[in-house]
Amino acid sequence: MKWWFGSPGKVSGLVLRMGQCLSAAASLALMASASGFSTATSFCKKNIVDSMGLQVLWSFGLACLDIHALRLKKDLHNHIFLSLLVVGDWVTAILSLAAACSSAGVMVLLMKDTDICRSHNLLSCNTFQISIALAFVAWFLLAISSYIMFWLLATI
Repeated sequence: MKWWFGSPGKVSGLVLRMGQCLSAAASLALMASASGFSTATSFCKKNIVDSMGLQVLWSFGLACLDIHALRLKKDLHNHIFLSLLVVGDWVTAILSLAAACSSAGVMVLLMKDTDICRSHNLLSCNTFQISIALAFVAWFLLAISSYIMFWLLATI
């Protein structure tokens, strides 16, 4: 079995999972703490919050598993475990990308097409934009993980 960057049970895998978890948690926290969150459109409540919440749970759980494997020096490269990781990573990545893209589309509508962000000072559109950017960062890190898991599964 080859060692690849981001393999489960390796330090690089732990760093990748922690990056996913932290960027998704920051995106979630920024979206929830933004002024006007309760009055904003439903995109911020359903898409980003649900998707980033799922990604935080998934990435944190796998980071804990990586810590456990590193402490006990366990090899996590078996067919069943990698199959589970591939499916989980791909499902989470697709949901995260869909939420980030749809939220970005709504922000373009609010900022460029309707100028609601300029006319309503109650909405903190800059905070929404930073949250969406962090959602894309979290998705990008998850896409790297899902790609690595796919190729690790293919090599078994």
